Amino acid sequence: MEELRAQCVDPGQRVVDMGVDLAEDGAPEAVVGQAVGEFGHVDVLVCNHARSGGDGVIGDLTAEMLDAHWAVNARSSILLVQSFAAQHDGRPGGRVVLMTSGQGLGPMPGEVAYAASKAALAGVTMTLADQLADVGITVNTINPGPVDTGYMTPEMMAHVAPMFPFGRMGAPDDPARLIEWLVSDEGQWMTGQVLNTEGGFARWRPPSS
Repeated sequence: MEELRAQCVDPGQRVVDMGVDLAEDGAPEAVVGQAVGEFGHVDVLVCNHARSGGDGVIGDLTAEMLDAHWAVNARSSILLVQSFAAQHDGRPGGRVVLMTSGQGLGPMPGEVAYAASKAALAGVTMTLADQLADVGITVNTINPGPVDTGYMTPEMMAHVAPMFPFGRMGAPDDPARLIEWLVSDEGQWMTGQVLNTEGGFARWRPPSS
């Protein structure tokens, strides 16, 4: 949070943070309610959260695994959009950006629950965009591809880097630039789209041993 606060150049700018478990009932509504309470109105919603891990392949899945990923990745995102739309007063500039994971572009071995929950967001994008256009809100979904947010080991980086034409992993600024455009005035005509910003990432599966 301090790094974000350091980016505030205007004395009137401020950053407010809130920690919640988005799997809990009422958490999405509480997040939007807190934001509205602090700022009066929310113009932009970016659902950049995800549950990853605790997953499995067909044969190992349980209802609990599937429900846990659905609750955080899909259900809470849709409820956040609903709460965002409820507080929007129709002014120009309402923007929603959801995040998916390219699960439709190639397999995600061992991540059936995660892939299913993220696919739901890509699948519902057009439906949300159609309804919310009536109140002046655009809805788009982006797939940022593999992005190094500090979790990758040097071994992982060395394995993945050759899959990118530029020879490097995605950096947080790469998808952030697309999000910045989508929520700007320049992005006002873009809605209902699922956009891939992967730097030419080439998926492949190593041969079976």
